[in-house]
Amino acid sequence: MKGFKRNRHTLVTVASPSPSFDFDLGLDLDSSHGSSTPWRLDEIVARAGEEADQHYFEVSLDVVPDEAVADEPLMADDATLCPSEEDPSSHSFANETWDKLSTSGPPKTSRNLSGILKKNTSHELGSRSKIIPPGSTFSGRLKHLSQELTAAPNSRIKQFSQELKAEIKRISGNLGVGMNKDYGILKSGAHAGRRKVMTRSKSGAQYALQGLQFISKATDNSKADALWKAVESRFYQLSVDGLLSREDFGFCIGMKDSRDFAKELFDALARRRGQRLQSISLDQLKEFWFLISDQKFDSRLQIFFDMCDKNADGRISEEEVKEIIALSASANKLAKLKDQAEEYAALIMEELDPDNLGYIEIAQLESLLLGEYGGGFVKDPHSNYSQTLSQNLGPPARRKNLVQRKSKETIYFFFENWQRLWVMALWITAMAGLFAWKFFQYKQRAAFQVMGYCVCTAKGAAEVLKLNMALILLPVCRNTITWLRSSPLGYAVPFDDNINFHKTISIAIGIAVFLHAGLHLGCDFVRIARFDDEQFIILEGSDFGGTKPSYAKIVLTLEAFSGILMVILMCIAYTLATRWFRRNLVKLPWPFHRLTGFNAFWYSHHLFVVVYGLLLIHSWFLFLTQDWKQKTTWAYLSVPVLLYTGERTLRALRAGHYTVNIVKAAIYPGNVLALHMTKPPGFKYRSGMYIFLQCPEISPFEWHPFSITSAPDDDTISVHIRSAGDWTTAMRNLFSKIMKPPVGGKSGLLRVEYNLQDDSKFPRLRIDGPYGAPAQDYRKYDVLLLIGLGIGATPFISILKDLLNMIKMGEQQQSQDTILDFSSVYESPSSRRKRKHKCPTNAYFCWVTKEQGSFDWFKGIMNEVAEIDSKAVIELHNYLTSVYEEGDARSALITMVQSLHHARNGVDIVSGTRVRTHFARPNWKKVFSRVANAHPGSKIGVFYCGPVILAKELEELAREYNHHSHTRFEFHKENF
Repeated sequence: MKGFKRNRHTLVTVASPSPSFDFDLGLDLDSSHGSSTPWRLDEIVARAGEEADQHYFEVSLDVVPDEAVADEPLMADDATLCPSEEDPSSHSFANETWDKLSTSGPPKTSRNLSGILKKNTSHELGSRSKIIPPGSTFSGRLKHLSQELTAAPNSRIKQFSQELKAEIKRISGNLGVGMNKDYGILKSGAHAGRRKVMTRSKSGAQYALQGLQFISKATDNSKADALWKAVESRFYQLSVDGLLSREDFGFCIGMKDSRDFAKELFDALARRRGQRLQSISLDQLKEFWFLISDQKFDSRLQIFFDMCDKNADGRISEEEVKEIIALSASANKLAKLKDQAEEYAALIMEELDPDNLGYIEIAQLESLLLGEYGGGFVKDPHSNYSQTLSQNLGPPARRKNLVQRKSKETIYFFFENWQRLWVMALWITAMAGLFAWKFFQYKQRAAFQVMGYCVCTAKGAAEVLKLNMALILLPVCRNTITWLRSSPLGYAVPFDDNINFHKTISIAIGIAVFLHAGLHLGCDFVRIARFDDEQFIILEGSDFGGTKPSYAKIVLTLEAFSGILMVILMCIAYTLATRWFRRNLVKLPWPFHRLTGFNAFWYSHHLFVVVYGLLLIHSWFLFLTQDWKQKTTWAYLSVPVLLYTGERTLRALRAGHYTVNIVKAAIYPGNVLALHMTKPPGFKYRSGMYIFLQCPEISPFEWHPFSITSAPDDDTISVHIRSAGDWTTAMRNLFSKIMKPPVGGKSGLLRVEYNLQDDSKFPRLRIDGPYGAPAQDYRKYDVLLLIGLGIGATPFISILKDLLNMIKMGEQQQSQDTILDFSSVYESPSSRRKRKHKCPTNAYFCWVTKEQGSFDWFKGIMNEVAEIDSKAVIELHNYLTSVYEEGDARSALITMVQSLHHARNGVDIVSGTRVRTHFARPNWKKVFSRVANAHPGSKIGVFYCGPVILAKELEELAREYNHHSHTRFEFHKENF
């Protein structure tokens, strides 16, 4: 049926949603961009009559200034709803409907509204106005009213709007009295198709667009069709005799990790059909699918309500609330919340059922979902910055000027990587020069006539090998690197990349070994064995004792055998040092399973001692070089080997001096052991540094690196150790045998032990360090963005504690506007006068974890920041990836309980801290956008500790913002 066109219109809406009875009147007289979507007259009539029973009604006046549209007769597809000339009876029905629109509310209300309409449309709108004849047809009345409003001056229309609005306000109180008595809210179980429509706030409407999603969001028909085809395909795989069981329903619709939740959804959908089903056909599955994939929030709300309302009485009891909370907690892997389901159910009932009726209805549930309880709708603060990346980064480069864009990218690349570039250029140049020098040197010798270019290439590779066998020791001289990092040389040399450079050199060594050994064994030795005896003795007889050796005799010489053995040991060490073996990604059968893990990497790497001994032997007993002055391997290795030997000797000496006692130990969920140790005399460090830890009871040889989680001015040193290998698991087991279970009130702790006096039962530990890391340079930046994944948060906890200590000192010693000098924590007064360091004005800490128990690791520092940092210098953001994202039906109730509990008690139900937890993975573009918008023109240090995959994404984001905005991000990744 055609209706009024919404073209520059006047729209008056009167709404009375129970139980609040708040009236909302919208009058848009001057809109020039209204929708052109027609309104259906039958919708207006049916809506007004049906919703009046719920005390929710609309009065809509649509003014069409276009005379052509105004003169267009209203046409109806259904003759019973719109009058027509052919059916006179329809006129009487329309008159009755019009009267119903005027008299559906309380009598006084209808008379007053009618009076205002008549007054304004007949007398106040102009001299041409006439009272609408009582016998006029329904369409005639609407047309007449439209023409009157169109002809009226704007001032008259505005006056009409104001009078109508005032009358609505006056009568709203009368409508609220006795509303539930005379016009009760429809129960959802009995009237599934008729539900209350609420006036929604902006934030609530925003949630309604994406909230309570049961499946992946399908924004277009093509995607929706593709989703259904995938479901249909799984149906054919899982069905038996054409029926899909209730157990397989979750897997079929894409809820394979939430099968219990999916079964409750299945039951709710079956109850809507008045059935109790154990299996469904494809047609029934399709019906269920289109119900749960409905993009209308009210439809999804009804399904969610039906899931809660298991007895289909239109009400949700406290026991049913408890069950759905427990179900949601289980689907999101929140064991603690599941155990407290009864407490949170009571909280919801207390909030939504203040009259203690013992139940809540769909209206209250919708209010809770849309954030009308518990302090308002709360959303991720990062979502305030929802601009697209291109908007934040500024206008994109013009595609037509490809040369200019590429040149800018090249300039940015050199500017961001100039330290790495000049070091790599110097290294590659040195290797190329040495290779060329040795290549052309052997090309002039007699051996070239016997072995040709094979010997030239092999000797050139050998020279490169000697250089890299010397260089590979330097990046692991940690004391030297830590000292150089703080020197002026740290500006030009990227010492943070020491481990990466160590790995890069190992690749060059592998290539050089392959060329050198491969050409000798596969070419040089073969040519010698096949060369003419007399000619060989003339050319190279002096180097081989005056005879021509066979291939086997050459291989069995000390020079060749030592080289082959060295290659074998290198291959073993290189293989066990790869990521797959070092991180236990390769699962080998017993007894070979011990060839993987950190222990295998640690011990195999110590084969380098044998390798360097064989290298010296191999380089001394050479076939083609007899003069000791030309045997230069010892010259390459002398300085690096002495330096590395000195470092290991220093570690051994400090181990005796840096023996520490355990002050406190605790074991947290997630297999994390927290150790608080005494600080040795003279032990100084900066936040962000790390130490090596040794436990002689487990192994007198193994040293393992761990980030320091205590602040520099703390009385103790603390580390957090997660069981990820043989040694760390042995440490946890050792301490768990000694420690006691916690007292009942200590939530989160598995075992805890305070040992301030008698420490005899704890094992003695040794520490070595501290050693430098990228995060120790946090003072150089205006703003910090600290990102840790799982146990990767540990390098930044010390920084947060250090900043917090400075905030405390500032409140005690300085005025509110004083800028703190964070370097004063670990520097002497004389060094403070010599050096002035900037102070980060803000710090953003983003911690992403997949286990709820992880939040217990650093609960103390989180609560302390929330309590002390009144100026919001430190901003904490915790992300729990086990919980489904915002808008998913499986996490909707969790989000609501979280909001209610935090608003009432100030404590987050997930983390147990005062810091509110975000759900699912963060949108890193929004995180960077927020920081960039909050601090334009600032120098922001991005410090990350976690998997390499995310590091690439974060580094790319930092690069994007650097290229297209005035904010500069400098990305650093922690390497051990």
